[in-house]
Amino acid sequence: MYIRAKTIENMNKTLYIIRHATAEDGGNSPMFRDFDRDLTPTGIIESARMGKFLAGTGLKLDLIVSSAAERAKATAKIFAEQLHYDADAIVIDDAIYGGGPRSYLSAVNQLDEAVNVVAIFGHNPDITFFSEYLTRADIGGSMDKAGVIILEFENIKWAEVSSKMAKFLGYYSPQSISHS
Repeated sequence: MYIRAKTIENMNKTLYIIRHATAEDGGNSPMFRDFDRDLTPTGIIESARMGKFLAGTGLKLDLIVSSAAERAKATAKIFAEQLHYDADAIVIDDAIYGGGPRSYLSAVNQLDEAVNVVAIFGHNPDITFFSEYLTRADIGGSMDKAGVIILEFENIKWAEVSSKMAKFLGYYSPQSISHS
């Protein structure tokens, strides 16, 4: 179980589902593993802008969970910096990368009940499918890179989270916040 909590248990849980920012193109090189792709300068800027945007909302995370892939970890670290969250406290979940939507559900179901506000960083298409699985919302095909979906669960434990239980609170992307 993930146990890095900073707040006491309450009945509402908030989940921030975040796609990694723009990463290097792996090309067709057999020497270049998808897992090792890092953020591009654009991805670094996207991550910083989105993290700053969320910080401006007053967001205080209890926990950050990230895929072990380099681009997801890098995105999570930049968000953490903007949100004044200790990057060394980020939990890396090896199962998320390539594990399908069920790996995201497993990560959420394992959260400690003292955790009320969590961000999970991952990859498409799984992260979009997972978001749609939890809500009645149609995300519209594919989350944007560095996109953030905010969900709330009322009067439910993390271990009970399943299909269509989340209230959709919003979807933000670098493109949508540039117009605000």
